[in-house]
Amino acid sequence: MSKTALITGASAGIGRELAVLFAKDGHDVILVARRRDRLEALKEELEGAFDITAHVFTADLADQDAPTKLFEDVSGAGIEVDFLVNNAGFGSNGTFWELDPQREVDQIQVNVTALVHLTRLFLPAMVERKSGRVLNIASTAGFQAGPYMSTYYATKAFVISFSDGLSYELKNTGVAVTAHCPGATESEFAAVSGNDKSKLFQNGKVATAEDVALHAYKAMHKGKSVAVHGALNQFGAFMSRFSPRSMSNAVVASLNKT
Repeated sequence: MSKTALITGASAGIGRELAVLFAKDGHDVILVARRRDRLEALKEELEGAFDITAHVFTADLADQDAPTKLFEDVSGAGIEVDFLVNNAGFGSNGTFWELDPQREVDQIQVNVTALVHLTRLFLPAMVERKSGRVLNIASTAGFQAGPYMSTYYATKAFVISFSDGLSYELKNTGVAVTAHCPGATESEFAAVSGNDKSKLFQNGKVATAEDVALHAYKAMHKGKSVAVHGALNQFGAFMSRFSPRSMSNAVVASLNKT
């Protein structure tokens, strides 16, 4: 039976690949991002390749009113959301007090506030139907502090904690929440954040958006509360619990500094 997935940040990277996976499985998709031209191109591609309907809604989630408007627009169109994928997000790189203050605040708005807001808006109907999935794209960054990307790492720590707590609350409801934690991934993220010139992306192993999306998709369907992509990332997430903060901060700072 066809269901509908709403995917934020669907115009590129992991979000785009997740939209392909949902469509391939016969699910309709709601594509959300700022760039309508890219969304329309993806809509045409998906509807041409699969027997599904793709809906396009533009939204800038840095606008605090965007989640409410998106919810009202989707509800007004009579579309029932079975899968909510909070994928939209961005980072910044540099010494915190030298970064654009508005961009740091916008980062929290997109990565944290909009994610919480959209989840709160769409979740009640899932619980009432006793069926649904919420997939929050977090990051391995959320397992430790991140000097030179301090705001970004903190937002992803929130996403992991929020999702994990919510997962417990949803036991026996038929609904599950998954925080998916990729490491460095080939996408526009690195270039937008300015992190593409860091050691993490220059010297580290960078996963493809396609592989990350598939891992996230499977974890969501299994109802895992927290899933980490890649054996090395899993090991790093585990070891972060035991590493002294001073050592962890020094290592991460060396990877992030450009």
